[in-house]
Amino acid sequence: MKKYFNLFDLTQKVDYKNEILSGLTVALALIPEAVAFALIAGLSPLTGLYAAFVMGLVTSILGGRPGMISGATGAVAVVIASLALSHGQEYIFATVILAGIIQVSAGFLKLGKLMRLVPHPVIFGFVNGLAIIIGMSQLDQFQDSTGAWLTGSALYVFGGLVFFTMLVIWGLPKLTKVVPSSLVAILSVFGIVMVLGIDTKTVGDMASIQGGFPPFHIPIVPFTFETLALIFPYAAIMAGVGLIESLLTLNIIDEITETRGRGNKEAVAQGVANMLSGLFSGMGGCAMIGQSLINISSGARARLSGIFASIMLLIFIMFGASLIEKLPMAALTGLMLMVAIGTFEWASLRTINKMPKSDIFVMAVVTLVTAVLHNLALAVIIGVIIAALVFAWDNATRIRARKRVDADGVKYYEIYGPLFFGSISVFNEKFNVLEDPEEVVIDFAESRVVDMSAIEALNKITERYTKVGKKVHLKHLSKDCRALLANAEEIIDVNVIEDPKYKLVVDRI
Repeated sequence: MKKYFNLFDLTQKVDYKNEILSGLTVALALIPEAVAFALIAGLSPLTGLYAAFVMGLVTSILGGRPGMISGATGAVAVVIASLALSHGQEYIFATVILAGIIQVSAGFLKLGKLMRLVPHPVIFGFVNGLAIIIGMSQLDQFQDSTGAWLTGSALYVFGGLVFFTMLVIWGLPKLTKVVPSSLVAILSVFGIVMVLGIDTKTVGDMASIQGGFPPFHIPIVPFTFETLALIFPYAAIMAGVGLIESLLTLNIIDEITETRGRGNKEAVAQGVANMLSGLFSGMGGCAMIGQSLINISSGARARLSGIFASIMLLIFIMFGASLIEKLPMAALTGLMLMVAIGTFEWASLRTINKMPKSDIFVMAVVTLVTAVLHNLALAVIIGVIIAALVFAWDNATRIRARKRVDADGVKYYEIYGPLFFGSISVFNEKFNVLEDPEEVVIDFAESRVVDMSAIEALNKITERYTKVGKKVHLKHLSKDCRALLANAEEIIDVNVIEDPKYKLVVDRI
């Protein structure tokens, strides 16, 4: 009989067995990545491992997305690498703390809602690019310590173990889901290597993970404006990259689990975690989509898996380093390759012929920027900008005007489509000022005045009719449109025709 209990979430049922086993799998998968990212940043391996422990524990307890895993990430490592090289790790710790403060502020200001502006093609491109990064990064494991590609028996042994790992992860769920297939695969490969005495790459070949409890440490940097000016740009970029990656990962996990996370709460949790990471000798980080997918695919749905993974990671560092360092890299490589395959949105390829060309372009650009530059934040920002420009262009051509003349000789222009900066040129072309009758009605029942450029367009069109002695009525302006017109009185010289309040003729119906 399954045991269920609630942990920090009274509405969430938790499967004790799945959470524990999933957490153990994640802990094993976290080790090589944390070490690798620390080395990328030019820091000691323990700096990455401590960050993985602190980030994972704090966000699992306080975060807005149960089941999501955070730790040291490559995106953060790339941001701080140059600072670590030029000023050392003390400035890194200070930068991580400042980035955490920025993220907490973003959470309290409820900036998490900005993720609503990220279109689905951008998310597709982000996920696909990230899958490519995860997959390509595993190719390094097929090289020896000198950087040369494995050949001969070494390649066959390593490749065979990787293939066996992937086969177990793929095939075991078809037989049973009692235990996570990823954990079974890792332990199986570990057993095969130990029993048969196979000589293959291990975690210990990367670096030693032996250490103690993360030491509390206030960064030793001058508390001056010069220091702040130095670290603030790095902290701001790190905070932005971390939030973008974390909130996009949250959205992906939401879709998989068909539940809803809380973006602003996650932003605060990420910030608190980074602040504590900097104080406990960690390099900081954010949500990790690879480990999150391992956790979710292993059956975890609550906070316990992340908490247990963090605790087990610390236990490995303090007491189990000698054993964990014997873990074959082939098992972890196979696991991450399966994560890459599972991460890729294959559905996006099947629907290419059914998607608008603009969406396909956005998805392709985001995928390429993510995969080539490894800059996730830049890829998302570029995708959002392109999508916004495409949207503006499409809507700029959608404004129309139905024209008719009633029995009294009054001409009506019934506008439909948004009136904004992109559509004002098309809007102005709809009117024939010289040939129109003495009285004209512009009806906005199916349109909206969106911005100040639209207000200026209304000003210009009424001015054109006034110059030739004709009267204009504006009808069916919405309340927000009227508010824009009222606010524009001190900025734009709107024509005074009949209505002294809006300085435009507005017929209220």
